[in-house]
Amino acid sequence: MKLWGGRFRKEENKLMEDFNSSLHVDMRLYSEDIKGSIAHVNMLVKCELLTKEEGESIIKSLLSVLEDIESGTLVIEGDFEDIHSFVEAKLTERIGETAKKLHTARSRNDQVALDIRLYAKSKALEVIEYIEELQSNLEEKAKVNNVIMPGYTHLQRAQVVTLKHHLMAYFNMLDRDRKRVLNAIEIMNESPLGCGALAGTTHNIDREMTAEELGFSKPINNFLDGVSDRDYLLELMSSFSIIMMHLSRLSEELILWSSQEFRFISIDDAYSTGSSIMPQKKNPDAAELIRGKTGRVYGSLTSLLTTMKGLPLAYNKDMQEDKEPFFDALDTVLSCLEIMSNMISSMKVNTENMKKAVKYGFLNATEVADYLVSKGVAFRDAHSIVGSIVIYCEDHNKAIEELTPEELKSLNPLIEGDLYAFIDYQNILNKGIKVNLLK
Repeated sequence: MKLWGGRFRKEENKLMEDFNSSLHVDMRLYSEDIKGSIAHVNMLVKCELLTKEEGESIIKSLLSVLEDIESGTLVIEGDFEDIHSFVEAKLTERIGETAKKLHTARSRNDQVALDIRLYAKSKALEVIEYIEELQSNLEEKAKVNNVIMPGYTHLQRAQVVTLKHHLMAYFNMLDRDRKRVLNAIEIMNESPLGCGALAGTTHNIDREMTAEELGFSKPINNFLDGVSDRDYLLELMSSFSIIMMHLSRLSEELILWSSQEFRFISIDDAYSTGSSIMPQKKNPDAAELIRGKTGRVYGSLTSLLTTMKGLPLAYNKDMQEDKEPFFDALDTVLSCLEIMSNMISSMKVNTENMKKAVKYGFLNATEVADYLVSKGVAFRDAHSIVGSIVIYCEDHNKAIEELTPEELKSLNPLIEGDLYAFIDYQNILNKGIKVNLLK
């Protein structure tokens, strides 16, 4: 079914027809398309562009199309240009000529802009739910694992932290992600319905009514911008990319921590795979896939940015290419959030291995320097002194706290017996300067 065929003398080339069709992509917008059409019909009736009887007939039939699609009775398929022409064709089959009045005071440009905006808003709220679920699992896992572990810089053991504090760092990253998505929803929460093709309509319509019925804060101010704006998809995909970056960083840590070299955690069998040749292997494939799919979401963002680059106002057919990258990025981020959430909730923590890694990492070296500073030594000098103490420990295969009072005294005469309590790892965590590590 062509919504624009009257102006043409020749039939569309079959190859071009297939090339032009987006039904296989935008079919997932059927619910939003019907929801938007119902709001549009209600407004047309109020503005007396449709009779009450015509409006009731169209809405009843639209609801029947929706019900049949969701029940599987009606399959979205056929030689249709897009989901809009599919719905209108099925409507026409059911109520005849009255269906053609549905498009009064509306263009496919503002129709598609409305559909994707409704869909994006709904799915963005779903992303927030998934983020909050992962945050909850991180917080719960952190709460029961307030155990010491090495903190790293440059992937080298640096200072003692707790697993709770480490996991809560990702909680905070995700909280920023949640706020970014909420901000994107707030910015995009304007209705393009009534913008027409690019310059509105000569009909006396009520855009405020449709905006309110569809849950938007207001109608879009500028018609040209309304039909050509895809900033909200770009902003969401940018937020998705940052979410994936955070998930990728957490994935990398889970991969390292579950290795035989670390053995800090065990990833549940449900989120691991084996080797076809090496029977001993347990691979962290779920985490690796999340790490790998991050590039896929980045690619989707770059794809749409490139599509939108240099487009003149208003609508251009290039913009039909907005849906595939957005849908793919959305599906990917939702699945990765869910998998990560399940991995975190089911992983086992090997606390003893974490403690051992702390013991042999000289993670209290900075505190030894702080101790010397408290004795009046300049920090730069204290830093150098502690460096020589670490060398001595390495040569004698000892931790700093294992050195005898005599050894410590020989390394620096200012060191007294009170150093041992000062550099005790639990005491370090309990000191006021580190108190937020316990939160």
